[in-house]
Amino acid sequence: MSHSLGKIETQFFEFHDPKNPLTLSCGTALERYTLAYESYGELNADRSNAILLFHAMTGSHHAAGINTEVPGLDGRWTDELHEGWWHGFVGPGKALDTNKYCVLCANYLGGCYGSTGPASINPATGQPWGPTFPVLRMSDIVDSQVRLLDSLGIRQLHAVVGASIGGYLSQVLATRYPDRVRNVVLIGTGLDVPILQRIMNFEQITAIEFDPNFKGGNYYGGPRPDIGLALARRIAHKTFISPEALRERARHEVVSNAPPFDWYEMNSPVESYMLHQGQKFVRRFDANAYLRILDAWQWFDLLAGTGAKDLVELFSRCRNQEFLIFSIDTDVSFHPSEQAKLVQTLKNAGVNEMWITVSSDKGHDSFLLEPKLYTPHLTQVLGA
Repeated sequence: MSHSLGKIETQFFEFHDPKNPLTLSCGTALERYTLAYESYGELNADRSNAILLFHAMTGSHHAAGINTEVPGLDGRWTDELHEGWWHGFVGPGKALDTNKYCVLCANYLGGCYGSTGPASINPATGQPWGPTFPVLRMSDIVDSQVRLLDSLGIRQLHAVVGASIGGYLSQVLATRYPDRVRNVVLIGTGLDVPILQRIMNFEQITAIEFDPNFKGGNYYGGPRPDIGLALARRIAHKTFISPEALRERARHEVVSNAPPFDWYEMNSPVESYMLHQGQKFVRRFDANAYLRILDAWQWFDLLAGTGAKDLVELFSRCRNQEFLIFSIDTDVSFHPSEQAKLVQTLKNAGVNEMWITVSSDKGHDSFLLEPKLYTPHLTQVLGA
């Protein structure tokens, strides 16, 4: 396979400002933190061509090209991560055209791919932060990345793009910093946490917390809560793809002859497939980081801290922006009804919007797998 961007290296933004720390929603002030990020394309002279890309929950800053090594991750940078997760969308002549734009993508604060998070070393103790890492909200993740933009001299983004919970973050940036972005692209997301998703998130939290090896988050240096984290991943994974796509993928999986159960004998390829998804995930992710991000998801509230009385008043701040919203007709995580609520709110607020429904048999994962379905609309809006 051709990779037009070639080999990419991770960059690190090192924030350190005791006089103006990053004050989190929980009240903790971070005087220093690190964000791992990548950039594709060049900033123009007035730095007006930047696009900020927010990844999904368990994604990384590596959106395009090939990156085979990120230092200091304790083996979490597995082969699965070497190819950028949006390589079909980012590059010369692609939807996010690096001949025109400088695309930035940062690993979230609280993540586990080079940004400061629970698995990072707390400089005050010399030990991993673990469960002492501060509670995060979506606004904290956005605020931390705005400091990155400041360091690069980017006053206004050409666009912010986010899918899934990346769409939450894009909305937070658009409403919290309305003068700092011109175009807002939201894919498979919504205004709040759908009730079924909230329940599944809660199931994932309990799966990890009830693992005997979790030990309240103090598992570094000992056995990891891999059973709980793998179960959490399987709970989530079934919402990423449509039942039809799951059946097709599982058809090629071989049922294990020695399943890790006391009495149950797996009898379907779909069981083997789901077991495999959990087992490979635990090699690349940290359980505490998973919980911190899930917690931010559960508490997502666009209105919090904004002073707006309702969402219509909040989005009225965005009347100088252009919104492009994508629905995926088979999306289980964020059903198209969630985007319908979002679009109606934007209309009521007098915000310019375009709503596109993508027909796909891939479910929520369509935004990762099918660039041809999105590129014409992205190109039109970003190039307008």
